[in-house]
Amino acid sequence: MATGRATVVDVGGPLRDEAEGKRWLSGAGEPELDAGIAVLNRALRAFRLVSADPHLHPVGRRQALAARLGYGHGEQVSDGQWTDARELTLTRRRQSRAKALQPQARLAAVLGGRESVLVTEELVLRARVDLEQGRGREAALQVLVALDAALAELQVDRSAEALAERLEELRAAREATARAAQSALAGPLPPSDREAVVRTLGRIEAALRARAGSA
Repeated sequence: MATGRATVVDVGGPLRDEAEGKRWLSGAGEPELDAGIAVLNRALRAFRLVSADPHLHPVGRRQALAARLGYGHGEQVSDGQWTDARELTLTRRRQSRAKALQPQARLAAVLGGRESVLVTEELVLRARVDLEQGRGREAALQVLVALDAALAELQVDRSAEALAERLEELRAAREATARAAQSALAGPLPPSDREAVVRTLGRIEAALRARAGSA
């Protein structure tokens, strides 16, 4: 498996001296790291588009083998070095054993051919990434396709009876979702359309979780 290292340098507000750097470092944490990951993902997306490479994808916090915050002089940080730095440890929330094993059990069922994977599931993941990366227009278009796929797939799925109420919610959301997608073709989404996209995506995700739970 290939690994790489990326350094994101914030030049927006230079630190006056080392004392200020130490104060900043003592208070910095996951929010600053998230901001750096967002910058990295914008760069990756730009490279993906200009190189027409469909296999390049965003990175997430959990993929980092090591994550550090630090400060240093210009030449130092441009070479990926620091005057001082500290490593951030990702805190994982405790889960019940049954919940922790659920993805493994489903993976075994999918690989063994005992359970099918829906097209909707892939489309929802793409839409969620678009939203998290601030690509509202792409998310709106993706969510409309995901919604139509969900309505088509879930109503003939073996869990359709158990999901009847959720299917009605999804059908009720289509008009607003289609309106948001149409708006996305013209330009940036107004807040009301973005809220509709977020709401619909959440409902599709909830329906997929309910399906997995009833399997």
